[in-house]
Amino acid sequence: MSIQTENRELILSWYDEYSDLIVKYIASMIKDGYQAEDIMQETFLKAFQYIEKNQIQYPKTFLFRIAHNVTIDYLRKQKPIDFVKELFAKDEGASVEDIMEVREESKELFLAIRKLKPAYKQVIILRKIEEFSIADTASILNWSESKVKSTLFRALHALEKQLVKGGFMHGTS
Repeated sequence: MSIQTENRELILSWYDEYSDLIVKYIASMIKDGYQAEDIMQETFLKAFQYIEKNQIQYPKTFLFRIAHNVTIDYLRKQKPIDFVKELFAKDEGASVEDIMEVREESKELFLAIRKLKPAYKQVIILRKIEEFSIADTASILNWSESKVKSTLFRALHALEKQLVKGGFMHGTS
């Protein structure tokens, strides 16, 4: 089997494993499912071009970093920038009322996240929603691990203030 065929098979396996996660991540940043699909496709194209010359040790982190960079490039071209995450868990055993309650709470949370500055939104989405490790988040954002930790700390504090300000939770003081 040729190297190009091996690379094609590798990208296809990564696509099968990670494409849904990546498109959700992108959609959380741009709030446009169709555009998120296009950016996800571009992510895998760039990954394929890169692996022709390089070996990848951690494909999930590698792909999310490409997705992050391609999405940021897209957002730089857009006005205004709109970051929102619309992830609603689907629980087969939940009642309609339960699902609506979760959706309302999620909507409040994501509306509050939307009002945060971009760095705070990115670190909250990657660490708390996508559940990446500190090291993986640092790699995706091209930050140091200490910057991820300190930014997340500040972001969560800002998110709490935003939720209190919006009346979604009571102040702790």
